[in-house]
Amino acid sequence: MFYVKETINDTLEVKVEINDENVFCHCPVCGKEVAVNLEDVLGDGRGDLFGTSVLCEECSREMMEVQRGDRSEA
Repeated sequence: MFYVKETINDTLEVKVEINDENVFCHCPVCGKEVAVNLEDVLGDGRGDLFGTSVLCEECSREMMEVQRGDRSEA
């Protein structure tokens, strides 16, 4: 079991198991909270928790449209 641990004060420590339903990040473009499946993001062994960002669905769609030339950048 993997978990995160945070010491709140001298008498309180919180541990939360990491699973496929409780990992989140913020979209680096708009700041929206994004659910993250760590297997999908890091499963190929090429990413890491510190250097990897996950875009929300809307920002990802907009980025793909720009890359394909479907819309012009604002």
